[in-house]
Parts: sequence; C-alpha cells; structure tokens
Amino acid sequence: MKHDLKPLIIGRREWVALPDLGLYAIKAKVDTGARTSALHAEAVETFGPISAPRVRFLIHPLLEQPEVAVWCEAELLGARDVTSSSGERENRCIIRTMLRVGMREWPIELGLTNREGLAHRMLLGRQAIRPGMLVDPARSFLLPKLSPRLYRAPA
Repeated sequence: MKHDLKPLIIGRREWVALPDLGLYAIKAKVDTGARTSALHAEAVETFGPISAPRVRFLIHPLLEQPEVAVWCEAELLGARDVTSSSGERENRCIIRTMLRVGMREWPIELGLTNREGLAHRMLLGRQAIRPGMLVDPARSFLLPKLSPRLYRAPA
C-alpha cells in the first residue's frame, strides 16, 4: 500500500493560517486536551436570514501587534455550549473554515470566543488534528513561520 503523505509533526505551538477569513499568520496553541478549536474574536455579530445565518467579527491576529485588525465574515453553523479550561460554560458561535498548517489544508470548526489575556489568539483542539498528524508536546514552531507582513497593505 502506498502512503501519500509522510506524518505531519507539529509542536505544541505553530503558525497557522485561516485563508478564507483573510488570516494569513496566526500563532495557535495545539491542545489535544481540548475537543473544539477556538479563535479570539471581538464584536461578534450575527446577521442574515434564519435560513442562511452569517457572523461577522473582528480579529487581532498578532498579540505582539494589537494595531493589526482584520474584519472577518463566515457562515454561522450554529451556537454550542462549550466548557472552558477554567470550567466556565459559554455559548459560542461556531463557524467552519479552512485551516492551513504547513503545506496542508483542511476544513475545521471554530468557536468564536474571548481569549483576551491568553498567550495565543487561537487554540487548535483535537477535532482539528487529522489522522497522520503527530504532536510533539516538547517542541514549538516546527513548521516555517508565516509572515505577519501579509497583513500590511501595499504602499
């Protein structure tokens, strides 16, 4: 049997992209203890018809550069009660979008939440980790760094 892809080894923290949202470089914490993935979002607003609801939200993708802001919009899959690591239950808007890790890309579900004060704007939960991926918890940033310059408008 032919293996199409070598295992993708990722660290406990990695640079990832959410290209459908216009997020080309964001540091994510890989957390196999968390079932769902989460994205720090502000000004979350649902709109559109009940038959095709959408959500718009503001992302500050770079913790070190808070002035960088990206308005995003996506189809709203629904809302789900999620229990945070601190034990608090929260009702989160859930979206589906493409995740790019290294040279691979696949759809994931993301909960929009307030991650203010946390070290990473995104948490990659175990539902987003694909078969053939391995997480090395002792290492970080095993894949190439994505350039924050992608957020700057051309002069």
